[in-house]
Amino acid sequence: MKAQAKLRVAALIVAAGRGSRVGGAVPKQYRLLGGRTVLARTLSLFERHPAVDSILTVIGTGDEDLFAACSAGISKQAGHVFGGSTRQASCLAGLKALIGDRPDIVLVHDAARPFASPALIDRAIEAARAHGAAVPGLAVTDTIKQIDLDGRVKATPERSLLRAVQTPQAFGFDLILSAHLAAAEAGIETLTDDGAVAEWAGHPLHIFEGEASNMKLTTESDFQRAEQAANELAALGDIRTGTGFDVHAFAEGDHVWLNGVKIPHDRTLKGHSDADVGLHALTDAILGAIGDGDIGSHFPPSDPQWKGASSDRFLAHAVRLVRARGGAIAHLDVTLLCEAPKIGPHRDAMRARIAEIAGIAVERVGVKATTTEGLGFTGRREGIAAMASATVRLPWG
Repeated sequence: MKAQAKLRVAALIVAAGRGSRVGGAVPKQYRLLGGRTVLARTLSLFERHPAVDSILTVIGTGDEDLFAACSAGISKQAGHVFGGSTRQASCLAGLKALIGDRPDIVLVHDAARPFASPALIDRAIEAARAHGAAVPGLAVTDTIKQIDLDGRVKATPERSLLRAVQTPQAFGFDLILSAHLAAAEAGIETLTDDGAVAEWAGHPLHIFEGEASNMKLTTESDFQRAEQAANELAALGDIRTGTGFDVHAFAEGDHVWLNGVKIPHDRTLKGHSDADVGLHALTDAILGAIGDGDIGSHFPPSDPQWKGASSDRFLAHAVRLVRARGGAIAHLDVTLLCEAPKIGPHRDAMRARIAEIAGIAVERVGVKATTTEGLGFTGRREGIAAMASATVRLPWG
C-alpha cells in the first residue's frame, strides 16, 4: 500500500484580543497562570506536537514586547502579524501571512485555550484531512432556550443536536483562505469563528469530538479555576518512573486475556490468575514507581483467593496506592512480545480498558507489540512476554 504523504500543518494562534471581560493591566493571554503566561502555554502545545510544522501568531498592536517574552524558545515560531478590529479580520490577516508558506492544513486556535491535549490536535488534523473543514464540539448537557428581545422563550432546541464549539478549528488552507477572502469581499465582518466563515462560503462543516478540559479563559472565575488546577499539578512535582516485566507460558485453551481484553486464540496463557501478562507488567511498573514491592508481594500466588482472579483488580489496586499517597498516574505504556495473536486489531480496545481501570485519559496510555523474529520462547510460540513503564507524579516529601 502506498504511504500517505506527509501534510504540512501550520498552527495559527489568535492572540489579538484585549480580554475586556477579564480586565487587568494586560490582555488575558499575557496573564500568568501557574508561573507561565497563558500564551506561552498555548504556544508550547503546538511546539511540542510532532505533526505541527510552523506556528504563526496574530497579536494586538503594541503587544510586541509581551509577545516576544512569551514566544522565546519556540523554534517553530514563524513570527507574528497584527490583528484587526474583529476576530474574523485577525484570522484573515494571519491566513494572508501564511500564503508564502502555503501549508496543506491550518489549525486556528484561540490563545486563551491553553489546555488542549495532543490527542485533540491529532483529531483536528485528521478531521481536516478527511473533511476539509472541521471544528471540535462538545455535546450540550444543559437545556437551551431561545428567547426574544424581551426575554420570553421562543423555542427549546433539541439538545442532542447541539454542540458547543471549541478550537483548534481545522481546515484545508486553500479552502479557509478563499472563504475568508470571499466574506471580506462581500462585506461580511461579524462571523465569530472560522467554522462560521466556512459555512457562509458553502462548505460542509464536520464536528469532531472536543474536550471538556479545553476551556477558554474568558472571565475572572475561569482564571481562578485554571490557577487552582495549575497549582495542584505543580504541587505534584516528584515525578517517578517504574518498569515492569512479566512472562506467561501457553497452555491448552481457546482465548487469552491481554491488557484487560479477551481475545479468541487457539491457546490460553497459564497462570494462577487470568494470566494477563500486560496488566501484570503494568501493575509492577506502578508499584516500582512508588517503591512498594511487586505484584507477588501484594497478591501472592500461594493465596487461593487469587486463583483465576481478573487482573484488572491488581492494576486498580496499584492505582489506588498512588492516589492514597496524593499522587496521580501521568502515563502508562506496555509492549507485548509475541508472534500471535495479532495485537493491532485490539490496540484501541486495550488502551481504552487500561485507561478505564486506571481512571486516566486514553491519550495517557500506550500499547505496542513486537515479535522476536522467531527467536527465543516467544518466537517458538511458547508464551507471551510484556514490558511496561509507568510515570507517576507524587507530592514532594
